[in-house]
Amino acid sequence: MSATHGGRSGTIAPELQATRMAAPAIRVANAPCSWGTIEGFGDNTPWARMLDELAETGYVGTELGDLGYLPDEPAALRAALEERGLVMLGGFEGVPLRRLGIVAERRERLLRIARLLAAVADVGEPGRPPFFILADDTRGDSERTAKAGRVTPDMALGADDHAVFARNAEEIARLVAGETGLRTLYHHHCAAWVETPDEIERFLDATDPDLIGLVFDTGHYVYGTGVEDDGTAALKGLQRFWSRSPYVHLKDCHPGVAARARAEGLDYTRAIGEGVFCELGRGSVDLAGVLAFLHAQGYADWLTVEQDVLPGMGTPKESAARNRATLRALGL
Repeated sequence: MSATHGGRSGTIAPELQATRMAAPAIRVANAPCSWGTIEGFGDNTPWARMLDELAETGYVGTELGDLGYLPDEPAALRAALEERGLVMLGGFEGVPLRRLGIVAERRERLLRIARLLAAVADVGEPGRPPFFILADDTRGDSERTAKAGRVTPDMALGADDHAVFARNAEEIARLVAGETGLRTLYHHHCAAWVETPDEIERFLDATDPDLIGLVFDTGHYVYGTGVEDDGTAALKGLQRFWSRSPYVHLKDCHPGVAARARAEGLDYTRAIGEGVFCELGRGSVDLAGVLAFLHAQGYADWLTVEQDVLPGMGTPKESAARNRATLRALGL
């Protein structure tokens, strides 16, 4: 099975062979959204079956998903993870960060997520507590949703709104750290207010690196550049933001679908439905190059797959198995 298109082989690349033996182990996880719990294109698999299928297809870690999808009582969540030998890596929460007063409004929900994550921090890998993964309220603005994948500089937040956005993110990070000791990472995301490379940089420049890091998402980064990818965008982005990126999400981006979505003015939901975020190895993300870079940096954390499963792709389990096979072909 070919691991990438564009002439790149699914065998282990020479640069990977040179670094793998001495490099710390990278573990591979998958997230509940790959079973349709966020973007809405999967089959909304019951949580127990989702975890079973995730483990059966060779993944050894997961994320929390939407609050209330996995058990939200610590003992029950702990048992669900321990039974399957899974590590909890983080919990994603979208918040409309440009809204004044949003932290007070969402305080109890934010703390419920953080406390639940903290309660299972010692399951499977005690030295690696979960991250609180913060994002903007994706698809919270109609124009950004309509223009995802082709955002221009004039669409960025104004100075005052951006200052509120950054302050709210820092306030959430302080709240989470103060209550649970967990670190907050920000997830850049298409159809949200931090999508393009320059928007990522602006947000990171406006926030304290001791409070907020970045989840680097390869697929969202590539589509968020707004231009055709020659196969180097994800690696260049990871290099650019490496100092703030302790955790990586793996997602691929289909260059043909991305180009058509931009040309035809498809909104974010339509682009997803057309397959812009394809299975690993079927898009332009240079997976071998990304892995070689991570190994060279001594990266010893997790890579978490996120996959939108569309009609015609089979079941989420089948898709998860194909993605895991692609990563195995690359030495993971």
